[in-house]
Amino acid sequence: MAHEGRLREAVLYAINAGFQLCPDALEFLRSLPGHLDPLEVVRKAISASGDKDFLGKDDLKRAILPDRPVEVLKPKKAVSASEVEAEVEVILDPTKEVSSAGTVEGFLDYFRSRFEKLAALLRKRMDARDAVSISLALRSRPNSEVKLIGMVREKREGDDKIVLVLEDDGASVTVLFTPRGDAAAYREAVSVVPDQVVCVRAVKLQGDLFLAKGLAWPDIPLVEEKPRPAAPIYALLISDLHYGSRSFLRKPFERLISWLRGGSGGPLGELARAVKYVVVAGDLVEGIGVYPGQEKELEVPDIYAQYEGVASLLAKLPDWVEVILVPGNHDACRRALPQPAVPKKYAGPLYEDDRFLVLGNPALVSLHGTRFLIYHGNSFDDLALTVPGLGFDQPLDMMRLVLRARHLAPIYGLKTPIAPMPEDLLVVEEVPDVFHTGHVHVSALGSYRGVLLVNSGCWQEQTDYQRSRGIKPTPGKAVLVDLSSLRAVELDFTKPGLLA
Repeated sequence: MAHEGRLREAVLYAINAGFQLCPDALEFLRSLPGHLDPLEVVRKAISASGDKDFLGKDDLKRAILPDRPVEVLKPKKAVSASEVEAEVEVILDPTKEVSSAGTVEGFLDYFRSRFEKLAALLRKRMDARDAVSISLALRSRPNSEVKLIGMVREKREGDDKIVLVLEDDGASVTVLFTPRGDAAAYREAVSVVPDQVVCVRAVKLQGDLFLAKGLAWPDIPLVEEKPRPAAPIYALLISDLHYGSRSFLRKPFERLISWLRGGSGGPLGELARAVKYVVVAGDLVEGIGVYPGQEKELEVPDIYAQYEGVASLLAKLPDWVEVILVPGNHDACRRALPQPAVPKKYAGPLYEDDRFLVLGNPALVSLHGTRFLIYHGNSFDDLALTVPGLGFDQPLDMMRLVLRARHLAPIYGLKTPIAPMPEDLLVVEEVPDVFHTGHVHVSALGSYRGVLLVNSGCWQEQTDYQRSRGIKPTPGKAVLVDLSSLRAVELDFTKPGLLA
């Protein structure tokens, strides 16, 4: 049974956050076993609530469960993709929006757009709707409690304390996080990164100094179930082909093509015949001059020939398959995010095939009503360097962080260049059904609040450069997703027996 003191704190926390607890929710909190803290359960339920203003028993139950495991796709009778019309809608493609003057005004417009978009997402949360501007918070009385929304201008860490300097377009404030002040807020602050926008509940101490009592990220709400195709229709997710590299895995990739073209019988053949879409999350080619000493690892040292080669390889895919392509940091387009589609002057053969849809990075597309947020993952370099506990071998944790921050590249000014555009197109305004990334060359499959997370590995063996950085790739793997159920399975094409 829950401790009465903590139960009272949980109820007061919900009330202060603007939430009503349903009778069944209160009874559920009372019945919690001793190892579960009612206050922590309520905090998590509020964080996942989206724009609801009440909490029921089911909301609390979901809060104490981990992200549901991805249901494994099993071979079954499916429709023939060759008999199905493609249903592709492009919701976001930054290709036409990438112009940037690079002026001081351009930087100001960019950060203003970022702040306004993320602040608006925060204000959709019940626990942040009553947040005030930083200027108003500064005028509050000492020892009074306020909520404010700000962008992290600076983060400092010391012994059992974290200091965030937050700013909006009118003022700045210093917020102190300590385990004694509020342990949950302190734990949340550990993962906060510079230039992120957050909402803080805090007590004013003196001057511009506040003591944190709570911290909310913009975060995504739980994705609700929606109508899906009645019959299984599949999308195959891959990334990081690196065509042109000496370490490109041609045989496993040709094995994938053979499988899609009907080179396997039995259950796996049934799966292949239902594949309508192939989605590639960047780094189609190895590129030229991307990192020091790269020329020693090139089999195809000409960028035009690299795109001719990868287009020729992808052209072997079945006629009924639609291919969605976005660039990565190795591709022949600008490195700054958001990236436009690879220009025709480099990748002309890709534009000549009607089956290929060449988009920018990131892109949001709907495939048979299922929304795919496709992002190469360029900013994962910065997150691995900045956030404690994150690394290249943990792509799912980095994917969850950017969804919580509602921004694909929250840190400005490190390794990931970001163009100072008038509008920040890296804000995750629309919640996807599937979030597909690559870049780190590690295959991973998971979920977060109902969103299917796929980092689809690579088609390149470990290079000397990767070895020097401690990157251990998991090559030759693709993820197959059933659009009718969002069940998924990882297929390993490095194993010759897969097609037996």
